[in-house]
Parts: sequence; C-alpha cells; structure tokens
Amino acid sequence: MTKQTRTATTKETDPSAGPAVMHTPPVVSRQSWEAAREQMLVKEKALTRARDALAAERRRMPWMAVEKQYAFEGPDGAATLLDLFEGRRQLIVYRAFFEPGVFGWPENACRGCSLGADQVAHLAHLNARDTTLAYVSRAPQPNIRALKARMGWRMPWYSITDSFDADFGVDEWHGHNVFFRDGASVFRTYFISSRGDEALGTTWSYLDVTPLGRQEVWEDSPAGYPQGRPYKWWNWHDNYAAEAAPNAKWVQVSDAGEAAFRSQDAAVTG
Repeated sequence: MTKQTRTATTKETDPSAGPAVMHTPPVVSRQSWEAAREQMLVKEKALTRARDALAAERRRMPWMAVEKQYAFEGPDGAATLLDLFEGRRQLIVYRAFFEPGVFGWPENACRGCSLGADQVAHLAHLNARDTTLAYVSRAPQPNIRALKARMGWRMPWYSITDSFDADFGVDEWHGHNVFFRDGASVFRTYFISSRGDEALGTTWSYLDVTPLGRQEVWEDSPAGYPQGRPYKWWNWHDNYAAEAAPNAKWVQVSDAGEAAFRSQDAAVTG
C-alpha cells in the first residue's frame, strides 16, 4: 500500500498561489480494493433502502386540493392546469427561470435551470407510467420555442400568466410541484426545491416523487395503488404505442435478469 500525492490542475482560491497539492487515497492490491468496495456497497444498499422507505412515506403524504383556476399560454394557445396533464393522472411541473431580468435573457434561460433541462430523460418512459413532465416560465411562447429548438429540449413548456408561481412557492426560486388528477379535480401532492432539484432528471427520480411511485409490486404503497411486475413495462422509447402488452421474449429475459439481481442483492445484505 502506498500513499499517493498528486499535483492538482487548478489553483486554490488565491489566483497568485501555485498548484494545490491533492492528497489522494492509497493505491492497494486488487483484493484490498474489492474488500473496500464491498464495505462501501453495504452502506450504499442501506442508503437505497432508506430512499425507498422515504418514497413510500411520501406516497402517504396528505394531498391539497387545488381549487383556484390557473391560466397558461402554450404552443397551441391558452391552457389550464388541467390541460398540462395531457390526459394523464400525474403531473410534475418545473418552474424554470426564463424571463426578462434573468441572466442570459433573451438568448438563454438561467444556467442552473438549463443544466437541469439537459438532464431530463426521454419523456416516453414517464408517459408510460401515466405521468407528464411540464416546464413553466414567464417568458412568452416565441422565446420558449426558439430556446427549445436551439437547445434540443423536448419537454412541453408553458408561459405563466397569473399567480401560479407565487401560489406554489416558485416565484423567486426554482422547484418541482407534483399534482394528481382525479377526473376534473386536481391535487397538489408534493413539492421539492433547492438541492432536491439537482437529483431529478432520470425517469426513476421523477417517479419517486409522484403519488403513485414506480407502480411496481416491490414498492410499499397504500392498498389499491396500481402495481405491476418490475422490468416488464420497460420498452424502447419509440415502441410503447406499438407494443402495449409486455413482449413474451422480454418477459423471459427480464425474469432471468431479475433472478440474478435478487441473488446478488441477497449476497450483499447477508
């Protein structure tokens, strides 16, 4: 085992200072590295289970009825909050800062919001779980269309025209609001902002903040919630409409993969 000392490629906060000395971890044998990795994996599995338990608790949070009517401007004209669902039961709304006064306007949205937009996974997978993701800003639609085209973003993006941002805690800071639709009734089920936003972007991270979750049988959800077998609903993002039911061959492949995964997981947790 040897201790490594390397020269950093960046300077400290003082620009006149020389290169900082970076004290790296020791270099060890393969056997020692594997042992250290196994120790870390136990802690990572515990963190995963804690995150699953938190998501289960989130699914049991009380809901708040949205009784006020909100108006947006979309690519096809006027839209209500109900319209933003696009017919699905769940809606995640991210308030992105793109408007006069924001750094980068009018060519760019907020750099932080833009970084988040770059992380958004293909929306077909969310849609397959009866969930819609929408962005909202105070920028007019022509500016939003130009920005999306240049940046290659595909999420639906609406213009705020009333007090939606102030009423849902995103008038001065970014954040994700989560809603559930029961017919024409809309409920606010969750809100996440600040550093919580930086972890979002994957299909799984979005589903974990929704009231229905991932909708898989292993999840701890209230009675009556929709749940199916894991992996079976997965599909190529351009094939969901063509193949509504799980492909028999994929069921066979995913069953084998799940069995191997469960075996490995049991070995780690003991």
